[in-house]
Amino acid sequence: MLHGAIGSSVQLEPLAEKLKNDFDLYLLNFTGHGGKPVPQEPFSIEMFADDVTYFVKKNKLEGINVFGYSMGGYVALYIARHYPELINKIFTTATKFNWSEETSLKESAMLDAEKIQDKLPDFAGQLSARHSPEDWKMVLKKTAEMMISLGKNRTLKDEDLELIENEVLVSAGDMDNMVSIEETVDVYRKLKNGKLLILPGTKHPVEKIDLVRLSGEMRMFF
Repeated sequence: MLHGAIGSSVQLEPLAEKLKNDFDLYLLNFTGHGGKPVPQEPFSIEMFADDVTYFVKKNKLEGINVFGYSMGGYVALYIARHYPELINKIFTTATKFNWSEETSLKESAMLDAEKIQDKLPDFAGQLSARHSPEDWKMVLKKTAEMMISLGKNRTLKDEDLELIENEVLVSAGDMDNMVSIEETVDVYRKLKNGKLLILPGTKHPVEKIDLVRLSGEMRMFF
């Protein structure tokens, strides 16, 4: 189970709790997240994919299924494109695929740590606790830089999606203000073995997703 940008594995624990009797579950934090040291080099999808492939090989996992929330879904598809032998099925939800210079500027602007601290102090406190003892502001800065980079050169291009052989279910909420239904449908159509799920009345934050519905869909798919 892979968390999203500026997130941590803790956010997926409530979902894992609902699935614990059905699957052997593994949660991990990407480099620089959840208190793991923030590296000097830039954040990248490739870096986070390396985290997952290392984890899979270290724990000698075979034929695993992957759930990816938001950025975690993007990482999962990158792994499917470049290391398909390591994983089996993939389920993504709330994953943004349509990265352009315009969208990356819009999304990265929302990661202004000073504005968040000033206008959303409770959220700033959550981020601080989530990434302690590391500096949450640096996590946001590096994430914003990664978004800008994605806007200039998408890690997953159309031709990459078309080459993925794994069975993939892409899902999005119909009230998600970051991920559009259109871009989710577009990816579904490009995948060789794609499935599509639209979650009604669902916003982007994982805390806002109906976990009973989501866990049920995961059981059916996996």
